[in-house]
Amino acid sequence: MADTGFLPKEKLNTLLEALNEKFQVFVPVSEGDVVLFRRFASGVTLCLTRPANLPPKGIIFPQSETLFNVNFKKDPEDPKKTSLELKENLDFVPTIIFGGRPCDAQGFRIYDRVYLETDTPDPYYKGRREQTTIITLTCDAPSPGCFCTSVGRGPAESDGSDLMMTELEKGYFLEPITEKGKEILKDGGFEDGNTYKEQAQKAHEKVSALVKKPFAAIEGTPEKLLSLFDNNQFWEGETAKCISCGACTYLCPTCYCFNITDEQVGNTGERIRSWDACMFSHFTLEASSHNPRQNKHQRLKNRVGHKFSYYPKKYKGVIACCGCGRCIRYCPMSVDISEIVAHAQGA
Repeated sequence: MADTGFLPKEKLNTLLEALNEKFQVFVPVSEGDVVLFRRFASGVTLCLTRPANLPPKGIIFPQSETLFNVNFKKDPEDPKKTSLELKENLDFVPTIIFGGRPCDAQGFRIYDRVYLETDTPDPYYKGRREQTTIITLTCDAPSPGCFCTSVGRGPAESDGSDLMMTELEKGYFLEPITEKGKEILKDGGFEDGNTYKEQAQKAHEKVSALVKKPFAAIEGTPEKLLSLFDNNQFWEGETAKCISCGACTYLCPTCYCFNITDEQVGNTGERIRSWDACMFSHFTLEASSHNPRQNKHQRLKNRVGHKFSYYPKKYKGVIACCGCGRCIRYCPMSVDISEIVAHAQGA
């Protein structure tokens, strides 16, 4: 088996149909003016020309999921006694995320350190992550707001991908990154891609050189942000136009905060995990009614600080931002996190 592959463009749909027989396959689909990840099916309008508006993080870490169901049973011989039955929802099916960008896959690596690389791995995230193969498409041009190279990544960064595709004139160059990727390449009937390797590398270098660089280097940023922690004037200025809608957190491939709620009707109930966000005023509201981050500048400070200071301090310098630019290009008030970091570096 060749160590790389090549797929002519006219065979792309054939590949997806073949994968769909073994996996549930999610692909970027055009729906009006937006591109979203949907289940692949015959007739869907596949869109690989621009990144999806929403990252595919919800496929492995759903926006809302039932962790387990609860059933309360009365003892027929002693009605005062009630037994409790729990049923975990741990059935995960083999899945492929196809056509996401490298930054989308890198977002899962941010999750991995929190939910997998710990003494108490999250069984729900772990189950889906292990059953999922990620096939990414390298970028052929920077997207508005993209600054991936400034945070140590790039439009062809392989970390987090299982199989990486690069679009060339007549087809796609495929490079396996993990054993999962090698299995796809082995079973797919691809042409030998080694003759296209140099062409793909040149395409990667061309795009990487076009990515905007809002700051010269990321080194020293965690310490600089900590030094500005009590500088309310700085953070109020950076937050002035923010309306606290929280869209940036839901659009972000690396935001992983959640809330837990228990719901019960009669003798049955369920525990539900749903996305939450530090940009919402109720996120840190305590039962005492005290809120340590009652002002929006405190919440934005936490968001920026988490990605560029607290996370890298804990995880060996890894920045918890992949530089995809979604929070910049879709913010209704044009708040730019890369500019905030640049301003902090110069403060």
